[in-house]
Amino acid sequence: MERNQMHRQLANMRKALFDQGYLDEQFVQLEELQDDVNPNFVEEIVTLFYRDSTRLILNIEQALEKSSLDFSKLDTYMHQLKGKTTSIGAIRVKNECTQFADYCNAGNGEGCKRTFQQLKKEYSTLKKKLETYFQVCGYLQGKLDLWRPHVAQVTDFSKGSDLAVRDWRISIGM
Repeated sequence: MERNQMHRQLANMRKALFDQGYLDEQFVQLEELQDDVNPNFVEEIVTLFYRDSTRLILNIEQALEKSSLDFSKLDTYMHQLKGKTTSIGAIRVKNECTQFADYCNAGNGEGCKRTFQQLKKEYSTLKKKLETYFQVCGYLQGKLDLWRPHVAQVTDFSKGSDLAVRDWRISIGM
């Protein structure tokens, strides 16, 4: 596949992650911390997220299997998971964490179980999408010299204010 095609594919994949509500501004902030010294920073952070959160999900799953639910313990686990999802901008997963916590506070075990199943679906879907995204990034990084966010100011006429618009400008190494 041609480099420009791969670049467009990567840009479309990234855009879809935001447009479909999988990621939020926090992910962009992580991208801005990535530089030549640590070109895989975001991928490393996401990998750590999945490694650490897998343990929490297993703990929640085990707690939900008990005949008597400990809503306090479930809420503690979910609070930890929500913090981790927030740190990488995984907004859909974070929203499910919030819903789960609401059910915990209401003492609604069935709501917790139902929401947890949806949370696991969102978690798994995002993981697959990010794995594919990072595979394409890795392929392109082997052929690129520069990988940095480009920030431009535009005016949001509906609100009369300036917005920072970010996209990726990539210089192809020859």
